[in-house]
Parts: sequence; structure tokens; C-alpha cells
Amino acid sequence: MPEENHEASTPAPHRATTVEQGRFCAARCTCGWRGPARRARSLARTDAENHAAAHPGA
Repeated sequence: MPEENHEASTPAPHRATTVEQGRFCAARCTCGWRGPARRARSLARTDAENHAAAHPGA
């Protein structure tokens, strides 16, 4: 009988960053989430922080 790996796979952590798009800045995450384009970088950073906080340890 072949050996089976029964280890539970843990989901990758959410890593949100900001990306420049011309005059706009947007938050993006490794999970595929994208925040709205913002003119203020500080708002895009806040979007990223809020997304990461909503998914702690995920």
C-alpha cells in the first residue's frame, strides 16, 4: 500500500501590499483580493492593513 501524507495543509498568510498604477495606488493581497484604486497612498495602505487584520493567521 502506498504511504499517504495526512498532514493538514495550512493556508498561506495574507500578505497585502500597495501597487502604483499611474496616479493611483491600490492594495493587493497574495490571496487575490484587490482594493480600490486610491489617489492617496495612505488610504491604500489602510485598505491593506484592514484586509490583513480581517484575516489574522490565515
